[in-house]
Amino acid sequence: MTTLRTALTGYLRYRGREGQYSFLLHRLTGLGTLLFLVIHIIDMAAFYWSPEFFQDALELYRLPIFQLGEIALVFAVFYHGANGLRIAVVDMFLPHQWAINAQRNAARWTLVITLLLWLPAALYMGYRIFNPEFSLF
Repeated sequence: MTTLRTALTGYLRYRGREGQYSFLLHRLTGLGTLLFLVIHIIDMAAFYWSPEFFQDALELYRLPIFQLGEIALVFAVFYHGANGLRIAVVDMFLPHQWAINAQRNAARWTLVITLLLWLPAALYMGYRIFNPEFSLF
């Protein structure tokens, strides 16, 4: 337990600016996506061993709080993917050009690109929460 406490206090005390925030957000979005995948696999398996449980789960997921969670999940997937690509490009193709200012700018651009990709989806999904009859297709 002390190891976990040490890690958490270290995350909160370290002042790494953009690098630290992108590291933490990358970890959190990865864990959030993993949590969703585990729940999704369990739900799909429940279809075979308990159809009633599956139907109850579907009704639960139609609640607005879970739909807001889906919007957060879309952000998590976009950010985790974009930041992973940034890390891979720097590690594989540009390790000799690594500089702190370049990484700070890259972390900022990663967040901007993520928001540009996520915002239309979030607006559409958010509008559908409050107006279920709305559909583009």
